[in-house]
Amino acid sequence: MLKLLFLGTSAARPTVERSVSALAVVREGETLLFECGEGTQRQMMRYGVGFGLSEVFFTHFHADHFLGVIGLARTMGLQGRTDPMRFYGPKGARKILGAALGLGVERVPFEVEIEELEPEHALHRAGYEILTYATDHGGSALGYVLVEKDRLGKFDPARARELGVPEGPLWGRLQRAEAVTLEDGRVVEPGSIVGEPRPGRKVVYSGDTRPCKATIEAAIGADVLVHEATFSLEEADRAKETDHSTAHEAAEVARMAKARRLVLTHLSARYSRDAAPLLEEARAVFPETVVAKDGMEIDVPYSE
Repeated sequence: MLKLLFLGTSAARPTVERSVSALAVVREGETLLFECGEGTQRQMMRYGVGFGLSEVFFTHFHADHFLGVIGLARTMGLQGRTDPMRFYGPKGARKILGAALGLGVERVPFEVEIEELEPEHALHRAGYEILTYATDHGGSALGYVLVEKDRLGKFDPARARELGVPEGPLWGRLQRAEAVTLEDGRVVEPGSIVGEPRPGRKVVYSGDTRPCKATIEAAIGADVLVHEATFSLEEADRAKETDHSTAHEAAEVARMAKARRLVLTHLSARYSRDAAPLLEEARAVFPETVVAKDGMEIDVPYSE
């Protein structure tokens, strides 16, 4: 299972309908948190995201993307957490996040490691990687790519029986791409029974950014691209001034990347109640677009 749960979808400040930036990614029982705007711990409780997570990723350090880490750490501490946590972010993470954690009245009762990441960095995990790339949001800002490793090819039971391979351990070895020797001495190669490796899933999170070549390259063939859409086309000049994107520009990025789905987030308060103009604008360019709202869940199935 790979699921995205949007905890905060507003830009700059919370509104009645939307909290500020936070996205939980749940994969095979593991939860990763991207951004932690103010009030994120309450959004986690509201939408059923457990506090057992151990990693938080930050794209940059504007207040609406990281201030919630103070409350999150305090809530976890009051719940008796002792397991360590690790925070990741671009240059400045140690200074800014360290200072934020120091603002609490009580000392954080668990270890917090803060790691600063450069663009083109890879964090290797069991079954997947998290890659970073440089976005266009002034200073050092990062986007993140979660990409799964290739899966084993499909096993053809009928073909295995036809070749005389008995059901059992030999089937497992073939599916693991190992050749097997039968009792009559014949060697059966996995390629005769198992299909080509199948790609895993790919999710890209842009954070705040102007539309840029790096996001297009990162999102090539992505199952889901989560891209900010702070403004509409009528506010294109404002988007440029503030290093943000319009919904139209986000859709162009998805189209050029040939992504499968686009999810718009980080909406200006102007669109808090009615995001239809942004959705219409984006779908005119890239039909497979949705606008995120707080509490929205998006399942990411395998492409086949």
